[in-house]
Amino acid sequence: MAPNKKILKNPLRASLVILLLGMIAKIFEVPYAKGVILLSFLAIGILYSIRFWKKSVKKNVDFIKVFLIVFWTMNGVLRILDFTYTLFFQFMTAVFFVVWFIMEGTAYFLDEDRKVKNSISHILWNCAIILGTLAVISGSLLKVLNWEFAVPLLVLGLALIAAYILKDFLTPAEASEDNGNNEELQL
Repeated sequence: MAPNKKILKNPLRASLVILLLGMIAKIFEVPYAKGVILLSFLAIGILYSIRFWKKSVKKNVDFIKVFLIVFWTMNGVLRILDFTYTLFFQFMTAVFFVVWFIMEGTAYFLDEDRKVKNSISHILWNCAIILGTLAVISGSLLKVLNWEFAVPLLVLGLALIAAYILKDFLTPAEASEDNGNNEELQL
């Protein structure tokens, strides 16, 4: 297995899209939305755990990420099942997120060579994910304040994030221009 090849990438992305669509369905009170959310949280937790255990070289940041995902998915599952004592899972998710952000942070959004992807399409899609995230945060906060347009703002944000993930899921991987066979390594 190539060192940069991530296993179960597409099933994880599909599970995330299903989770976001399930959240949109729950907002619109569609029947069985809770079941869709529950199954997608379980799928994300199981798939990411398998991905972690299959990884041959595990760094500290990998352990942080697996704990982050496990606590986040457990919190989601227990919240869907109406378990009242989920504060521990929320706190641990927040702690591991902050530690992950300190350790890896924005370097996660760089390509394998640690160069910024700065084509126009990458910039536009990154703006879409930022706008989607801000719309979800704003819509959630404004929903608490009973603002009239909070739900459409929240749905717009979830749809933008789902579109971003779907774009990566449906577009083929970019072929490298040269494969580097039979070349000298130049420093």
